[in-house]
Amino acid sequence: AAKKAVLGPLVGAVDQGTSSTRFLVFNSKTAELLSHHQVEIKQEFPREGWVEQDPKEILQSVYECIEKTCEKLGQLNIDISNIKAIGVSNQRETTVVWDKLTGEPLYNAVAAPVSPGPSVPVAVVPSGASVPAAGTSSVWLDLRTQSTVENLYKRIPGNNNFVKSKTGLPLSTYFSAVKLRWLLDNVRKVQKAVEENRALFGTIDSWLIWSLTGGVNGGVHCTDVTNASRTMLFNIHSLEWDKELCEFFGIPMEILPNVRSSSEIYGLMKAGALEGVPISGCLGDQSAALVGQMCFQDGQAKNTYGTGCFLLCNTGHKCVFSEHGLLTTVAYKLGRDKPVYYALEGSVAIAGAVIRWLRDNLGIIKSSEEIEKLAKEVGTSYGCYFVPAFSGLYAPYWEPSARGIICGLTQFTNKCHIAFAALEAVCFQTREILDAMNRDCGIPLSHLQVDGGMTSNKILMQLQADILYIPVVKPSMPETTALGAAMAAGAAEGVGVWSLEPEDLSAVTMERFEPQINAEESEIRYSTWKKAVMKSMGWVTTQSPESGIP
Repeated sequence: AAKKAVLGPLVGAVDQGTSSTRFLVFNSKTAELLSHHQVEIKQEFPREGWVEQDPKEILQSVYECIEKTCEKLGQLNIDISNIKAIGVSNQRETTVVWDKLTGEPLYNAVAAPVSPGPSVPVAVVPSGASVPAAGTSSVWLDLRTQSTVENLYKRIPGNNNFVKSKTGLPLSTYFSAVKLRWLLDNVRKVQKAVEENRALFGTIDSWLIWSLTGGVNGGVHCTDVTNASRTMLFNIHSLEWDKELCEFFGIPMEILPNVRSSSEIYGLMKAGALEGVPISGCLGDQSAALVGQMCFQDGQAKNTYGTGCFLLCNTGHKCVFSEHGLLTTVAYKLGRDKPVYYALEGSVAIAGAVIRWLRDNLGIIKSSEEIEKLAKEVGTSYGCYFVPAFSGLYAPYWEPSARGIICGLTQFTNKCHIAFAALEAVCFQTREILDAMNRDCGIPLSHLQVDGGMTSNKILMQLQADILYIPVVKPSMPETTALGAAMAAGAAEGVGVWSLEPEDLSAVTMERFEPQINAEESEIRYSTWKKAVMKSMGWVTTQSPESGIP
């Protein structure tokens, strides 16, 4: 009951991720996290290479998290009427189509495959692989759209850059347009609803906002610029749905949500403990983390360490197109009349997944936390290098024929060295993407801001600083994705409880990891890693998994 102190206005954030949903409540004056609740959500694998989730289960989990968090606040004697706004951050690219008359999903949510693909269609799961592919049981593995992509390739008008120049994205199975095309081609219920003008399409944010603001009774069908920029239907220059792209993919424009900024009142909660509270922030998860890390200047970058890593670098008001296989994406637009900011994005497909693989497939650790202990015991990989190219190499190589290797073994090598090499692999992959970003932007980074589950591993963070040879900076409050959504919601016009002025942003306490080895040793280790990467290439000739409906 000590918390009777008068708190400033509070802001809630829904953080809807690939494996769980959370609702978190922050103090808008101090950015302190007051309470939260988390619910795991199921992934369904109806057949090899397919990943789906139940949109109604996702929605239910959001309501449950909100109710439970409000109960917890009650126990802390915090009045929930202090919650002035709600932000939404979500897994990107996952695609939902629903019936606007009944509010029922017309099919499960179709998730994204393993990583934003190169501009050549590739099948990244060999036929006959078990599903999910070893050690990467991740929502990003859905490959059903492979043949869809191959067919679209044949129809690209004139120049190969048609899609990329408008969207910043390569034509790939990863993005929503291709999944939507697949649903239109393969699911009769979806086709029929479109014909009868009952269908609505959206990414997870759109489905949630529509449902939370009333659904069939006046729900608001919208998305924000960051999520729209991941659909492959959105022109990132004009910030509108692109007629030519919609025609190319054969997507009727009337099913698309209205595109809004990332920070404005979309509508009010229509049910539950927070009925009447405005939903006023919306950002795809990686953009939300960029905002939560306060990377508001161009040249600032953050890396989120999860199953994979997502590196985003703010490039300011200009679109920087990558020469090195990175994506150009909308970073944020924090208000209807505020300017848009862009980012370069690169992803490491296998990060936390490599530690899960050591646990589940090799059994050399019992829990993910144990890897830090093993690595600490030896303090070096003793010349052992691990390239976790379980389903090909992604940015900056785009080499689907690669497979994972562990090399440089001697009879002295033991499981501690392999554990150490696995952590180093995450750091080397991050460095490859940062190098590509530096080449594209021409601004070398002064430091890297980090967040995500793996950042609690101190050895990993120190290794990352050593291998990048710049400081790695980690905020003490790890929930940067939710924080970013809360900031956008609290700063919205008509809410105005969170100031984004640099002088008002509450100083977040940071932990800094400075490089501790000499630059020369850092370079030698990095060039040996590159040698190992070359050895991992050219293992497989890929085949497309069969497509079709179960």
